[in-house]
Amino acid sequence: MSDDFESRLESAINRGRRRAEYQASEERRKELTEEDLKRLHASYRLTLSEKIEKAVHQVADHFPGFRTESVFGEEGWGEACYRDDLRLDAGKRSNLYSRLEIAIRPYSDLRVLDLKGKGTVLNREIFNRSFYAKIAEVDPDEFAQLIDTWAIEYAELYAAKSS
Repeated sequence: MSDDFESRLESAINRGRRRAEYQASEERRKELTEEDLKRLHASYRLTLSEKIEKAVHQVADHFPGFRTESVFGEEGWGEACYRDDLRLDAGKRSNLYSRLEIAIRPYSDLRVLDLKGKGTVLNREIFNRSFYAKIAEVDPDEFAQLIDTWAIEYAELYAAKSS
Protein backbone atom coordinates (compact mmCIF):
# COMPACT_ATOMS: atom_id res chain seq x y z
CA MET A 1 0.00 0.00 0.00
CA SER A 2 2.83 2.42 0.82
CA ASP A 3 4.47 1.60 -2.54
CA ASP A 4 1.28 2.73 -4.27
CA PHE A 5 1.25 5.92 -2.20
CA GLU A 6 4.91 6.54 -2.97
CA SER A 7 4.40 6.12 -6.72
CA ARG A 8 1.31 8.36 -6.66
CA LEU A 9 3.23 10.96 -4.65
CA GLU A 10 6.11 10.91 -7.13
CA SER A 11 3.65 11.20 -10.02
CA ALA A 12 2.01 14.23 -8.40
CA ILE A 13 5.38 15.89 -7.85
CA ASN A 14 6.36 15.22 -11.47
CA ARG A 15 3.04 16.64 -12.69
CA GLY A 16 3.65 19.76 -10.61
CA ARG A 17 7.13 20.16 -12.06
CA ARG A 18 5.81 19.70 -15.60
CA ARG A 19 3.12 22.30 -14.93
CA ALA A 20 5.78 24.75 -13.72
CA GLU A 21 7.92 24.04 -16.78
CA TYR A 22 4.89 24.58 -18.97
CA GLN A 23 4.10 27.94 -17.41
CA ALA A 24 7.74 29.03 -17.62
CA SER A 25 7.96 28.20 -21.32
CA GLU A 26 4.43 29.22 -22.34
CA GLU A 27 5.65 32.12 -24.45
CA ARG A 28 8.11 29.92 -26.29
CA ARG A 29 5.42 27.34 -27.02
CA LYS A 30 3.10 29.97 -28.44
CA GLU A 31 5.80 30.80 -30.93
CA LEU A 32 6.01 27.31 -32.42
CA THR A 33 5.65 27.41 -36.17
CA GLU A 34 3.63 25.01 -38.27
CA GLU A 35 6.85 23.22 -39.29
CA ASP A 36 7.89 22.89 -35.64
CA LEU A 37 4.51 21.35 -34.82
CA LYS A 38 4.78 18.90 -37.74
CA ARG A 39 8.27 17.94 -36.66
CA LEU A 40 7.15 17.42 -33.05
CA HIS A 41 4.17 15.35 -34.21
CA ALA A 42 6.45 13.14 -36.33
CA SER A 43 8.82 12.68 -33.40
CA TYR A 44 6.03 11.67 -31.02
CA ARG A 45 4.48 9.43 -33.68
CA LEU A 46 7.74 7.52 -34.18
CA THR A 47 8.34 7.04 -30.48
CA LEU A 48 4.77 6.04 -29.68
CA SER A 49 4.49 3.78 -32.75
CA GLU A 50 7.32 1.67 -31.33
CA LYS A 51 5.51 1.50 -27.98
CA ILE A 52 2.26 0.51 -29.73
CA GLU A 53 4.03 -2.19 -31.74
CA LYS A 54 5.55 -3.75 -28.62
CA ALA A 55 2.29 -3.66 -26.64
CA VAL A 56 0.18 -5.17 -29.43
CA HIS A 57 2.76 -7.89 -30.12
CA GLN A 58 2.82 -8.80 -26.44
CA VAL A 59 -0.97 -9.20 -26.44
CA ALA A 60 -0.83 -11.34 -29.60
CA ASP A 61 1.94 -13.50 -28.14
CA HIS A 62 -0.28 -14.46 -25.19
CA PHE A 63 -3.13 -15.75 -27.35
CA PRO A 64 -2.29 -18.39 -29.97
CA GLY A 65 -3.81 -17.73 -33.37
CA PHE A 66 -3.47 -13.95 -33.36
CA ARG A 67 -1.66 -12.41 -36.30
CA THR A 68 -0.20 -8.92 -36.31
CA GLU A 69 -0.06 -6.25 -38.98
CA SER A 70 1.29 -2.73 -39.24
CA VAL A 71 -1.21 0.09 -39.58
CA PHE A 72 -0.11 3.07 -41.65
CA GLY A 73 -1.57 5.64 -44.00
CA GLU A 74 -4.71 7.74 -43.72
CA GLU A 75 -5.85 5.89 -40.61
CA GLY A 76 -2.58 6.62 -38.84
CA TRP A 77 0.52 4.72 -37.75
CA GLY A 78 0.42 1.88 -35.32
CA GLU A 79 -0.18 -1.84 -35.02
CA ALA A 80 -3.05 -4.30 -34.98
CA CYS A 81 -3.53 -7.94 -34.06
CA TYR A 82 -6.45 -10.00 -35.23
CA ARG A 83 -7.88 -13.49 -35.19
CA ASP A 84 -10.59 -15.25 -37.18
CA ASP A 85 -12.22 -18.23 -35.50
CA LEU A 86 -14.60 -20.77 -36.96
CA ARG A 87 -17.15 -22.23 -34.58
CA LEU A 88 -19.40 -25.20 -35.28
CA ASP A 89 -22.42 -25.53 -33.00
CA ALA A 90 -24.98 -28.23 -33.78
CA GLY A 91 -23.92 -28.27 -37.42
CA LYS A 92 -24.13 -24.47 -37.74
CA ARG A 93 -21.04 -22.62 -38.81
CA SER A 94 -20.18 -19.15 -37.52
CA ASN A 95 -17.14 -16.92 -37.95
CA LEU A 96 -15.91 -14.98 -34.93
CA TYR A 97 -13.56 -12.07 -35.49
CA SER A 98 -11.38 -10.43 -32.84
CA ARG A 99 -9.07 -7.44 -33.35
CA LEU A 100 -7.07 -4.89 -31.38
CA GLU A 101 -5.85 -1.80 -33.21
CA ILE A 102 -3.96 1.14 -31.72
CA ALA A 103 -2.63 3.99 -33.86
CA ILE A 104 -1.50 7.61 -33.88
CA ARG A 105 -3.58 9.59 -36.36
CA PRO A 106 -1.83 11.74 -38.99
CA TYR A 107 -1.03 15.41 -38.45
CA SER A 108 -3.96 17.71 -39.14
CA ASP A 109 -4.78 21.40 -38.97
CA LEU A 110 -6.17 20.77 -35.47
CA ARG A 111 -2.53 20.59 -34.28
CA VAL A 112 -3.13 17.70 -31.87
CA LEU A 113 -1.53 14.36 -31.25
CA ASP A 114 -4.40 11.90 -31.51
CA LEU A 115 -4.24 8.31 -30.25
CA LYS A 116 -7.02 5.94 -31.27
CA GLY A 117 -7.78 2.45 -30.10
CA LYS A 118 -10.39 -0.08 -31.18
CA GLY A 119 -11.09 -3.48 -29.73
CA THR A 120 -13.37 -6.22 -31.03
CA VAL A 121 -13.87 -9.59 -29.37
CA LEU A 122 -15.90 -12.34 -31.03
CA ASN A 123 -17.67 -9.95 -33.45
CA ARG A 124 -18.54 -7.42 -30.72
CA GLU A 125 -16.89 -4.04 -30.43
CA ILE A 126 -15.77 -3.70 -26.83
CA PHE A 127 -14.18 -0.25 -27.09
CA ASN A 128 -13.53 2.52 -29.57
CA ARG A 129 -11.50 5.27 -27.96
CA SER A 130 -9.61 8.36 -28.83
CA PHE A 131 -7.29 10.50 -26.74
CA TYR A 132 -5.63 13.69 -27.88
CA ALA A 133 -3.62 16.66 -26.66
CA LYS A 134 -2.30 19.80 -28.28
CA ILE A 135 1.07 18.96 -29.76
CA ALA A 136 2.80 21.71 -27.79
CA GLU A 137 1.38 20.28 -24.54
CA VAL A 138 1.88 16.54 -25.12
CA ASP A 139 3.11 14.38 -22.27
CA PRO A 140 4.59 11.30 -24.02
CA ASP A 141 4.46 9.30 -20.78
CA GLU A 142 0.71 9.83 -20.52
CA PHE A 143 0.24 8.51 -24.07
CA ALA A 144 2.54 5.55 -23.37
CA GLN A 145 0.53 4.71 -20.24
CA LEU A 146 -2.72 4.79 -22.23
CA ILE A 147 -1.26 2.44 -24.83
CA ASP A 148 -0.38 -0.04 -22.10
CA THR A 149 -3.75 0.38 -20.39
CA TRP A 150 -5.74 -0.21 -23.59
CA ALA A 151 -3.68 -3.27 -24.54
CA ILE A 152 -4.01 -4.79 -21.07
CA GLU A 153 -7.74 -4.06 -20.95
CA TYR A 154 -8.21 -5.73 -24.33
CA ALA A 155 -6.28 -8.82 -23.20
CA GLU A 156 -8.43 -9.09 -20.07
CA LEU A 157 -11.70 -8.72 -22.00
CA TYR A 158 -10.58 -11.17 -24.70
CA ALA A 159 -9.59 -13.73 -22.07
CA ALA A 160 -12.92 -13.35 -20.30
CA LYS A 161 -15.14 -13.55 -23.38
CA SER A 162 -13.28 -16.19 -25.38
CA SER A 163 -13.07 -18.80 -22.63
